[in-house]
Amino acid sequence: MSHIYEFRGGIHPYDGKSLTDSVPLRIATILEEYVVPVHQNVGAPPKLIVKAGDNVLCGQKIAEPGGFVSVPLHSPTSGTVKEIGEIIGSAGLPVQVVRILSDGEDKRDESREPLDWRNCDRELLKKRILDAGIVGMGGAAFPTHVKLSPPPEKTIDTLLVNGAECEPYLTADHRLMLDEPGKVLEGIAIIGKILRVKTMILGVEANKKDVLPELMKKAKEFNIDIRTLRVRYPQGAEKQLIYTLTGRKVVPGGLPMDAGCVVQNAGTCAAVADAVVLGEPLIQRITTVTGSPVVSPGNWKFRTGTTIRKALELCGGIKEDTAKVILGGPMMGFSQQSLDVPLAKNSSGILLFSKKEVSQFEGNPCIRCGRCVNICPMNLLIPTISTLVEAEQFEQASRWYVMDCMECGACSYVCPAHRPLVQHIRRAKAELKELHRR
Repeated sequence: MSHIYEFRGGIHPYDGKSLTDSVPLRIATILEEYVVPVHQNVGAPPKLIVKAGDNVLCGQKIAEPGGFVSVPLHSPTSGTVKEIGEIIGSAGLPVQVVRILSDGEDKRDESREPLDWRNCDRELLKKRILDAGIVGMGGAAFPTHVKLSPPPEKTIDTLLVNGAECEPYLTADHRLMLDEPGKVLEGIAIIGKILRVKTMILGVEANKKDVLPELMKKAKEFNIDIRTLRVRYPQGAEKQLIYTLTGRKVVPGGLPMDAGCVVQNAGTCAAVADAVVLGEPLIQRITTVTGSPVVSPGNWKFRTGTTIRKALELCGGIKEDTAKVILGGPMMGFSQQSLDVPLAKNSSGILLFSKKEVSQFEGNPCIRCGRCVNICPMNLLIPTISTLVEAEQFEQASRWYVMDCMECGACSYVCPAHRPLVQHIRRAKAELKELHRR
């Protein structure tokens, strides 16, 4: 049950998980309206196949994949397409949305029949995962069927599942593994069959020991190994999880498949089980709503397209001293300017901070203390990269492996000069992407 290796670097900030980890999972009621973002995956946006005035069923496909690295989109409930419009999304950029007015009946699209995955063709299972619109639910939103389609020359022998949930405050995966362990494990077994791997490992951080007894009891049925991990952020990142559980290293610029591994999130595995065993597309997920300003923090099953405002209303509302709203966790989430931003497939949390928990400061010049270098889990020379970005030397930053940064935020967390290191890196990536597009 002990971990094999420890990854280099990382931090252990206050986790804030006690606000929600012992609160039973709740299921949101059907809302009058859903604001569904069209583009909820990495890669090409899906292509809409509905228009204003169309009637839709719960789980009905409303958009087709826009390419191989893309997934379809489904209606979160039955009702009428009110309009196809545009709003400012979670990243502060305009996004296309489908507004769906609920008829209150939640009538289901019954076109997808359950599959007997044990006696089912691997390609059919993979097609079902694509048709269900499943993406990585740990935050990346990378299409799952693409991860399950490695090139023939890449030998995959190990499936690793991230049950670490190392991001502070978030407990969605914790509650999922505690309340629905069988679903998570069955999803792992389905993915393992598709990949034809020899080894399947679910890594769980040691601060979630309450999930282990039931997981270990059920894991024997599927021949899945359960291992505890040291509590340290960002333990759940792909390359760190691979090294921790297997001792293998992913070279700079490489992918997990280069080390013979595929990594999936526990929530993604549960969604795979829903798609295959129940025939349900990905239209809802568990999201942590937490922070001292929230009247009733907890974990909820929300339909995609639920706005932050509606989610907070279901949690009893918020207190007057609310100063900051983050979609996601405190380390990798995005601050929000509006409560009308909708939840997507990768929305793992809604986090609120009070005025006394938020401080404003100005960044100062680097003092060359080396703290960011010591804790960087990717072994990057952050001071060099940051200085190059400030000088707008983006190609030089690329030579210092800026694209390998996972933007975990650990460097910003420890920086005594309060430098906007993650923002520097995000700017470099955006500038390099634009340069290569020309």
